[in-house]
Amino acid sequence: MLGEKVLFLDGEALVIDKPAGLPVDRPRDGAISLENHLNSLTFGFKRWPQPVHRLDRDTSGCLLLSRNPKAHARFQQAFESGAVQKRYLAVLDGVPAGESGEIDLPLAKVSTRERGWWMTGDAKKGKAARTAWRLIAARDGLGLVEFRPATGRTHQIRVHALEGLGHAVVGDPVYGTAHPAGMMLHAAELIVPRAGKEDVAAVARWPERFAKIGFGDPDA
Repeated sequence: MLGEKVLFLDGEALVIDKPAGLPVDRPRDGAISLENHLNSLTFGFKRWPQPVHRLDRDTSGCLLLSRNPKAHARFQQAFESGAVQKRYLAVLDGVPAGESGEIDLPLAKVSTRERGWWMTGDAKKGKAARTAWRLIAARDGLGLVEFRPATGRTHQIRVHALEGLGHAVVGDPVYGTAHPAGMMLHAAELIVPRAGKEDVAAVARWPERFAKIGFGDPDA
């Protein structure tokens, strides 16, 4: 299945369009995850590719996997140094005020026995998190927004949408309300620079679930 979702492939890197609903890490309940598909993504190599970063289970789009340990280390360094360009698309449950801006809101992890854990803004205890945003379209009280995170904190875009813009991502089961079509967050583009080589660059297809709620590809 995932072999049909390859967006970029060479001797070092593999980028797939991860489907929404597929976890990158193996869930505690033993459900199907990316690990179950790695054997079908070797493309002639004996070594299984390994994910360099994470996307939430319900987020679709560009996911980078390395094809050897040395490349893995270099790609991780690129993420940690902020050299990787990431572009996300999200449908929010309201229309943000203004047309664009930057959210600078440190994030911290909190938890309770009843709710479990989640992330929230915390200027004193949180880790730095910055996200640029731009409103693309508004329809029926919903907003289609482009996000470009400068950092890579857990649930960064989801929390910045809610606490920074005042509107949760449609279908977000943690920070908003679940939706039959799923969570409307999509990793649309990924660019990873490489010294002496072409960039690892990939653009994922427009998600069908966005179109189902009235936001088709504006460039189509």
